[in-house]
Amino acid sequence: MNNKILIIEDEKQIARFLELELRHEGYNVQVEYDGWGGLNAVKQKEPDLVLLDIMLPGLDGMAVCRKVRQFSEVPVIMLTAKGQTVDKVTGLDAGANDYITKPFVSEELLARIRAALRKNSSRPEKNLILGNLIMDLSKHHVIRGEDSINLTKREYDLLEYLLRNKEIILSREQILDNVWGYDYIGDTNVVDVYIRYLRSKIDDAYDTKLIHTIRGFGYTAKEQNGEG
Repeated sequence: MNNKILIIEDEKQIARFLELELRHEGYNVQVEYDGWGGLNAVKQKEPDLVLLDIMLPGLDGMAVCRKVRQFSEVPVIMLTAKGQTVDKVTGLDAGANDYITKPFVSEELLARIRAALRKNSSRPEKNLILGNLIMDLSKHHVIRGEDSINLTKREYDLLEYLLRNKEIILSREQILDNVWGYDYIGDTNVVDVYIRYLRSKIDDAYDTKLIHTIRGFGYTAKEQNGEG
């Protein structure tokens, strides 16, 4: 079991208790103590599930959940100390999948986490995310920050392959086989040409580069400042 769970909870004693319980169950755990930090962690770390407290400094849990739903379908379980119906309804309306009232029994929380992960595993993947670039697979649409990016079908397929294998070094031959097809007959330099096309559209206008050349090996997609 290697599911990644993000805890967004400002009460450090509760956050530590949750972290220890979840690590004991075999989950990979990250903790954030405020709303903005939690939101950034969802974007950058792409957890499999989020435990989200309602009362948070900076950006409250409801606002975090609404913003997360703009780019991700990650399961969100809201943690509330109030136990009031209005909080539960508001949380579900904001996009939460479930809620649990503090104080809670560990076994119940773990059961809810397992149920949410099982349900989510049966859903088709909707978005691929790298930094502030989002590929919406259902709409075949790509945005970076506030900018909509128009790609040809080949450019889109190439970017999708890079994002599905982010931080993995891919050779030109691997890219050719998986994007152009095993029956492609032609020069591997076509990969370099299309990498240049992609960079001109998704990297050139930004300080943080997403597509990088690994000299002598091939290419990889990852966040990194400066030249690729």
